[in-house]
Amino acid sequence: MSSLLSCFGCCGGSEETQNPPHTNSERQTTGSKVERQQKNATSTVTEKEATSGKEKSVVASEKTHKAKVLIIYYTTYGHIKKLADRVKEGLEKSGNCDIELFQVPETLSQDVLKLLGAPPKPDDPVLTFEKHNKLAEADGFIFGFPTRFGAACAQMKAFFDSLGHLWQNGALNGKLASFFFSTGTQGGGQETTAWTAISQLAHLGLLYVPCGYTFGSEMFSFEEPHGGSPYGPGTYAGADGSRQPSPYEVQYAEHLGKYFATVIQRFH
Repeated sequence: MSSLLSCFGCCGGSEETQNPPHTNSERQTTGSKVERQQKNATSTVTEKEATSGKEKSVVASEKTHKAKVLIIYYTTYGHIKKLADRVKEGLEKSGNCDIELFQVPETLSQDVLKLLGAPPKPDDPVLTFEKHNKLAEADGFIFGFPTRFGAACAQMKAFFDSLGHLWQNGALNGKLASFFFSTGTQGGGQETTAWTAISQLAHLGLLYVPCGYTFGSEMFSFEEPHGGSPYGPGTYAGADGSRQPSPYEVQYAEHLGKYFATVIQRFH
């Protein structure tokens, strides 16, 4: 029995001898490796957090960028001004646009305007030649004007004619533009007024944004006469200028503002 126990003791001793415990130097080496791994992991996490922070900052910056939109109009009896204000409301509701309203310079004398029975001009500033830098700085434009024999009025045409220096420099290339308009009667140019003005945009390098039929099923309604077309919102002033924009017409103008804001945001 004692010999057997001796054997077992020898076997146990031999196993212990074959697998000796770790020395202090080995423990230190292992500890150093663990510390390096932990540092590397911490460094990786920190880098990821920093990268994530930068990405969030970029996204936040992109979200806060607002497109600059100018509403440029001419009005004789105030119809276009009413539509312009509603276009502005639509742009404002989008929350992603900085908006300014401008009138184009008048070409008629005060005596002629008095003979026409035209009311005083609105308070919005006039976009004179000295302010044309506003056009170069803007991202988009919404032009409003009444018709004259189925085409844009002379005041708006004269304004476009004054942009030769911007055309020559290509300062307006790639910017967006839309229209709204006013005619005296149903056959007075609710389509041709905008259609004939598209050539101005083409030569200036502006990208035309029509509304199409995005305003909805009411565009097909015959319940009451209303202005507007796929080219943009419009109103009927009547032959003597006495008719005022209807609820449908001002709502369509507001829709143009909202729709234009959606489209221009895709470019910024």
